[in-house]
Amino acid sequence: MATETKKEEAHDFRRLHSYPLIRHTDMPEEMRVEAMELCVTACEKFSTNNENAAKMIKENMDKKFGASWHTIVGEGFGFEITHETKNILYMFFGGNMAICVWKCS
Repeated sequence: MATETKKEEAHDFRRLHSYPLIRHTDMPEEMRVEAMELCVTACEKFSTNNENAAKMIKENMDKKFGASWHTIVGEGFGFEITHETKNILYMFFGGNMAICVWKCS
């Protein structure tokens, strides 16, 4: 019974935090909104495959905003990157799914 209650609480927590939460960005407003919507779409479409979600985000960002975009999608990772100014987005989606998108040429 206690295990069942914990599972329900975890499910409720994910449902409550299913909105995108931007941790850091220096993108212009229009680019930020498009990138955020693209990240949410990719994570919903490929909810069980982070690699495909990252690939979809990268390919679409390359088409819309030029080449040299990089993407990380996953849980529990750290990073230190060099990026072009006004070209980074670090956000969370679905509670614990982190997405980092940046451009460096």
